[in-house]
Amino acid sequence: MFWAYSGNASAWVLERAPMSDRKLLMPKATAVWLVENTSLSFEQIAELCGLHVLEVKGIADGDVAQGIKGMDPISSGQLTREEIARGEADHDYRLRLAAAKVDIPEVKTKKGPRYTPVSRRQDRPNAVVWLLRNHPELKDSQIMRLVGTTKPTIAAIRDRTHWNSPNLTPQDPVTLGLCSQIDLDTEVKKAARRLERERKELNKLHPERAGTLLPTAQTTLPPGMGPQPTVEIMVPRAEEEEPAETAAEEEARVFAKLREMGNKGDDRQPE
Repeated sequence: MFWAYSGNASAWVLERAPMSDRKLLMPKATAVWLVENTSLSFEQIAELCGLHVLEVKGIADGDVAQGIKGMDPISSGQLTREEIARGEADHDYRLRLAAAKVDIPEVKTKKGPRYTPVSRRQDRPNAVVWLLRNHPELKDSQIMRLVGTTKPTIAAIRDRTHWNSPNLTPQDPVTLGLCSQIDLDTEVKKAARRLERERKELNKLHPERAGTLLPTAQTTLPPGMGPQPTVEIMVPRAEEEEPAETAAEEEARVFAKLREMGNKGDDRQPE
């Protein structure tokens, strides 16, 4: 709080200190302190600390953040007592962090490999099996980013030469907590775009292979609608006619027939 001149001859008003939108340091420890030492609502604390309301309620019930020591945001200069008091008086008020006394420049750090907790590292092979089975279009580098494993491990699981291969069962990496659903969807969409790009390049190199299959929009149309595929109609081959029989051949055939009939009559025995 400080005194500021409003513009009138004798009008000095008490104004609030400027606030900033900087990120809160140690949000979960700060949430623990606010739950224990203030009467702010769960929604206010969750919005300030970037947590879910149920997570803040779990902190109040003792189910979440057990063993975390609360950090006072007033002593660290992140909040003022006046800001907390105003939030306690009006639960619809949105708390804002105080302006930093020292401007710290942002340093861009290179993104390293994904860190996997020790308790989850034994689940990585199961997650790799699930990804290889359900998303074979993913590259090894994408699986490495999602699960935090190595390329030799992926190759061993794919070739079934992994030391624990008989006991591996496919499990969703999102369910195991190895990656988020957003990260998984992003990698799957990226792989789909890559396959579509490769397909188009292949059609350009081999145009004779393009268009061998009709698109889905055409195959689902009712009969008689849309462009019809070109069909070559095969004309049946005409049967070869037998050559005409001469008079001598016809006479020989008749005599042979009569002789055959006469032989059958001679074989009959009288009763």
